[in-house]
Amino acid sequence: MIELEKTILSDDIKDEFFVCDVIKCKGACCVEGDLGAPLEDDELTILDEVLEQVVPYLTAEAKKIIKKHGAYILDEDDEYSTPTIYGKECVYAIYDDKGILKCAIEQAYNDGKITFQKPISCHLYPIRTKQYEQFTAINYDRWNICSPACHKGQELQIPLYKFLKTPLIRKFGQDWYDKLENHLNPATIPTRQDL
Repeated sequence: MIELEKTILSDDIKDEFFVCDVIKCKGACCVEGDLGAPLEDDELTILDEVLEQVVPYLTAEAKKIIKKHGAYILDEDDEYSTPTIYGKECVYAIYDDKGILKCAIEQAYNDGKITFQKPISCHLYPIRTKQYEQFTAINYDRWNICSPACHKGQELQIPLYKFLKTPLIRKFGQDWYDKLENHLNPATIPTRQDL
């Protein structure tokens, strides 16, 4: 375990290698699982605000689901998440011409229509965070659909925390990330033998 400010990280964050390989997985994390993407409280208002700009990117089925249930739902875990299409893909998932699932919210962001990139839980994936009273737990959510990403990360020797640098900074700040890097890669202090 790594303790840093008010966060506790599992060792997997530094020990495991990971680089998304969407050509192989086809964006399976947008469709697999029991629920949609977890949402933070402040993201609910944001989704309401950007929905009009995101809707044109959505499938007809996704539009029907959102019209019926809204931009987000209170899920079976009593937490807010994105709705899904009949318990499968996230309503904001769209297929590109190669059959790869992508995020409609992120596409609207990339097209300059909105300033919200996508829910932080999606941006951080496969890291999941859980807020406790005294600290935030940061864990690696390991499952078989990400096997190609693990192989690619191993091949490129990129640890999970480096692959997810941008979303980690988005969530916890640059100062926090710099402290994490310093903790994991302390400067070498010369010893007598080095002099």
